[in-house]
Amino acid sequence: ASTLIGTYLNGADMAGAYLREANLMGALLIGTDLNEADLAIANLSRANLGSANLYGAGLRGTNLAEAILSGADLRETDLTDAILYGANLSNANLKGATVSAQTLIGANLWGATLPNEEIRQ
Repeated sequence: ASTLIGTYLNGADMAGAYLREANLMGALLIGTDLNEADLAIANLSRANLGSANLYGAGLRGTNLAEAILSGADLRETDLTDAILYGANLSNANLKGATVSAQTLIGANLWGATLPNEEIRQ
């Protein structure tokens, strides 16, 4: 697995990247294109993903604790078993995302667009 702790990747084009199990704790990914990227089981705790494009990204089991995802595009993402405690999802778009109510406990969802379907219990 890759180790990119605290790496500066603001605005980078990482669409389709394979970052499964990567350690990106505290990385700066503001406005980064991670469309369809595989970030399953990755550590993105305390990372700044503000306004990032995560459309269709695989985030199953990803640690996003205390991450900044304000204004991020999370449409069609799989957030099954992801850790979002303390994450800032204000104004993020989660339309069509797979996510459970338990996953969202402790996350800031102010102004966020939630999935169309009911959130799984």
